[in-house]
Amino acid sequence: MVDLGAPHGRTGTARSTTPPRRSDRPERLTLFALAALAILACVLFLTLGARGNWSFVLPFRGAKLAAMLLVAHAIATSTVVFQTIAGNRILTPSIMGFDALYRLIQTLLVFLTGAATTAAIAPTVLFAGELLVMVLFACGLYGTLIGAGTRDIHRLLLVGVVLGILFHSTASLMQRLIDPNDFVVLQDRLFASFNTIETGLLGIAGVLIGGASLVLWRMTATLDVLSLGRDRAIALGIAHRRAVMLVLATVAVLVSVSTALVGPVTFFGLLVASLAVSLVGARSHRLTMTAASLIAVICLVGGQTLLEHVLHFDTALGILVEFAGGLVFLALILKKGIA
Repeated sequence: MVDLGAPHGRTGTARSTTPPRRSDRPERLTLFALAALAILACVLFLTLGARGNWSFVLPFRGAKLAAMLLVAHAIATSTVVFQTIAGNRILTPSIMGFDALYRLIQTLLVFLTGAATTAAIAPTVLFAGELLVMVLFACGLYGTLIGAGTRDIHRLLLVGVVLGILFHSTASLMQRLIDPNDFVVLQDRLFASFNTIETGLLGIAGVLIGGASLVLWRMTATLDVLSLGRDRAIALGIAHRRAVMLVLATVAVLVSVSTALVGPVTFFGLLVASLAVSLVGARSHRLTMTAASLIAVICLVGGQTLLEHVLHFDTALGILVEFAGGLVFLALILKKGIA
């Protein structure tokens, strides 16, 4: 191979310090367009149809906007990296049973104490309790099932599905036994809602989500290697088990915080992750994670703006998001050659 950088008349082996890679300019342009749409959605949410004193309107809407931004980023980021670890583009962290565990916690509280007593619990205490239970559940599951074997991730997913079914069945049984009036109150707590957010929890949630996101952002190069598969990652010098455990722990924090803050959103992550991969590909996790977060902001903030300030509907946005995400899930299942 001719070394074009050598003096005239000399040849040698060309040694490049950086591997060749195609230009990512189109993907960056896509990110700029998504960022512009996300900013537009945020501005419209804060200002569209606003009447009265701005000193009241902006803080009131701003708290809801902050919650949507946190949840959008947490769900999008956790789904992208979880799909990398699982090696499958049709899975979401909810398959581990987080959503079912959240429903079981809410049902158990109402079943044991009643809706009135549950509503009287301080939001900070309730948030901390839900977060602690879900994180401990995840750590126990990961620490028990992930070893040095090749099929540990598959076994982990299978156990997560089984436990999710168990939690869901137990919650359904208790829901049939509770008082009908308590059941009506419980139903409102089982769907994701951005209309009844406790603003005092945003600071705690922001710190936890920000810390977990920073860990994943610093691991993007490792995630790019992990996407090649376990054997190749180990051959390239990655401590596979330690890296997988760290990623799963941060995913557990992100999912637990977002679920405890607004409620379960099962298919939303699948929706935004699929759109991000279709727009910027899965070559670079920095691009994919950023695109997924921006798409999640557009969907959540734009959808809430449309429902609340344009159509004036009281329907929970989570229901519509679940419907759209479910359609995407079915489309991916039916698509041939899905990885």
